[in-house]
Amino acid sequence: MMRLRNISGSRDVIANSPYVVKEAQQYRGNWADVFGNTNPVYVEVGMGKGQFLHTLASLHPECNYVGIEKYSSVLLRAIQKLEADELSNIRLLRMEAEEIVSVFGKGEAAGIYLNFSDPWPKDRHAKRRLPSAEFLARYDEIVADGGKIEFKTDNRALFDFAVEELARSAWKAEVITYDLHADEKLMQGNVMTEYEEKFSAAGSRICKYVLVRR
Repeated sequence: MMRLRNISGSRDVIANSPYVVKEAQQYRGNWADVFGNTNPVYVEVGMGKGQFLHTLASLHPECNYVGIEKYSSVLLRAIQKLEADELSNIRLLRMEAEEIVSVFGKGEAAGIYLNFSDPWPKDRHAKRRLPSAEFLARYDEIVADGGKIEFKTDNRALFDFAVEELARSAWKAEVITYDLHADEKLMQGNVMTEYEEKFSAAGSRICKYVLVRR
């Protein structure tokens, strides 16, 4: 994943943005208070510049969306997108994904989205990969009954790793494809990220799975 350089003033913008939830641990189990309604809350872990989440929120005003991003310079882009096209059903968090269980209560997330996650290619960093068994256990704590995890990537090695990790988790694949854009049924309603547009236009195959609990 390409990392943007630090942008001067980005932390100040984040600190003052009404879209960014500060001290999110205080809302654990009470995200209805953040949004002012009891609509289902979907979480994108590693949201990047926010195109995917922004599009989803536009299409589904009956749902709430929380985007998690650890890089301030990247999160700034998502804030700018919201300032240009305001939506009341999105909130953003600048935090490490490992801390996700400290900000969402049991069953509080209706579903999880993972899109073009950092592959962390070195073996010693495997636990940091967002579709690792360690992260799947975290998602198991916060995803509601019947909730799903959706993962997309152009990185075949990461996807193969993700599929192998399922055996060590509470999750199973409801859908697996190694060429999403060639699957007419799965492409219905598919919302693309910035990376997905770029990679698919270059001819890369996009892998995707949808997980449900065993």
